Amino acid sequence: MIYMLVCSFMSADDLVDPSITWVPTGISFENYISAFKTLDFFKSFLNSLITVLPTALFQTASAALVGYGLARFEFPLKKMWIVLVVATFLIPTQITLIPRYVLFHQYGMLDTVWPQYLPALFGQGLKSTIFILLYYMVFSSYPKAFDEAARIDGANRFKIFYKIALPMGSSTTVLAVLFSVIWYWNETEQSSLFFGSVFPTLPIQLKNFADRYTALYGNNDTFQRLNESVSLAGTLLSIIPMIVLYFCFQKKFVESIERSGITGE
Repeated sequence: MIYMLVCSFMSADDLVDPSITWVPTGISFENYISAFKTLDFFKSFLNSLITVLPTALFQTASAALVGYGLARFEFPLKKMWIVLVVATFLIPTQITLIPRYVLFHQYGMLDTVWPQYLPALFGQGLKSTIFILLYYMVFSSYPKAFDEAARIDGANRFKIFYKIALPMGSSTTVLAVLFSVIWYWNETEQSSLFFGSVFPTLPIQLKNFADRYTALYGNNDTFQRLNESVSLAGTLLSIIPMIVLYFCFQKKFVESIERSGITGE
């Protein structure tokens, strides 16, 4: 990270000078100006927000509902459905990519955000299985006497869900929202295929950075050619929102991981 930051401020002369490794002769903001224009930063950032934030909320809400249903209701073949939920996590996304593309094409949803919204809304978002299982464990852990007492007081199932179950799984909700934002922010394969030409996000623009830079600045002048400093400046610009997100929610992020029982072991 330090290397990226230092090199992103190097001029083209410093970059090719073998005697300069960590401390440049001067700070150059030209790299960031070029990267900013190449990424079309404001538009790409807005596209990222439009595609990521609602998707993260949809995924969290659907995972909570599915996890609650599996944990608190008894129905035929319940264990089989739990196994099927886990099985969806084992299937590589590349296998379902073409069928989904054909399906969304038939319904005229390509070049819109719905191919990302709909799977998240129905519990089939990016790594939704993890959140479903986390909610399942949380909702299975508290006594059914709470539900029975609430029903005696006249609460229906939905009211029990958002008045009792959700508050108990608040740490899991924070974890699900944060991880969903991070994973969807960095995802480029599906978004490029389904709506990348209409809603190019920052990671998509970074993926096509070299081509866009050449189109904007040409490739004739040696000092205008794409170099490592400009590329690193573009990379830093694209990850700054995630860095800011982490520092803003660092405490809740760590607490939610600890309470949800996720470890690095």
